[in-house]
Amino acid sequence: MPIPEITSAEEIERYALGTKIAGSRGPAWRDVRVAIKSLPPTAGVFTMPVVTEPMIVWISSGEAEAQEREHGGAWLTTHLKRGSLYLTAAGAPYEFRWRTLTPEPFEVVLVLLGLRLFREALRETFGARAPHAHLRDLSGFADERLVALVRQLREEAERPTASPLAVRGLAQALAVHLAREYTTLADDARGESAALPGFKLRRITDWMAEHRAEEFCLARLAERAEVSEFHFNRLFKRATGLPPSRYHIKLRLDAARRLLRETKKSIITIANEVGYSNPSHFAQLFRKETGLSPSDYRRQR
Repeated sequence: MPIPEITSAEEIERYALGTKIAGSRGPAWRDVRVAIKSLPPTAGVFTMPVVTEPMIVWISSGEAEAQEREHGGAWLTTHLKRGSLYLTAAGAPYEFRWRTLTPEPFEVVLVLLGLRLFREALRETFGARAPHAHLRDLSGFADERLVALVRQLREEAERPTASPLAVRGLAQALAVHLAREYTTLADDARGESAALPGFKLRRITDWMAEHRAEEFCLARLAERAEVSEFHFNRLFKRATGLPPSRYHIKLRLDAARRLLRETKKSIITIANEVGYSNPSHFAQLFRKETGLSPSDYRRQR
């Protein structure tokens, strides 16, 4: 069937591949919708239309290599396993394809949160700034709290009759969690749409992690994202909550913490490996980030 660019929460299931195992039905599901689907072992390129509601996809069984891209763009590959999550905000349609890596069934749970409830959570979280709050768009990430909420919604959807109180409470908890953990504020009052698409953000952050020891260069990142430096800086901050330069520092210090915990390398060697030729500067940044000197942090392992 023809694929529209945008559709409703009620119609999105028509365009998702796979066989529906169970799903929400009845008056209990006014604020949230759930569908449990069994997916084929492989899927060629297909396009999912956009919905305005926050959409969560939880990989509840199986393991796969999935790829996504903007129409005609470069593919971004994500290794999915049980527990992996996608979070999608309104934006442009994406193209997907996948192949499973294990013989177990490949099953997913789709959750669409009602806009009215999500906006209520945004108002509670951000107050008067709520109209400028934007949900981030993420691919293949982990969040135990989010998985627990989605799992409980699945259990209610599989009951012969869902409890309206249970569904309402879970939907409220889900809305608040998304507002607190995955929403950022625009830095102006124009209400511009958020952020880099999830697959593009993942491609940029993966590249930054691989090149964290190199000197930070905003122009090079903007070129990879195919936007201006000014626009990239704003979009990246909306998507991650941090400006690119600060995110680069965080990547370096996260790597330093791991090396301090897991190896016996000297602090000078670690500083060099993560990109700091001046050990004093490294120690100053590390203390600012963690509240401890590198040597004190290592002694706590």
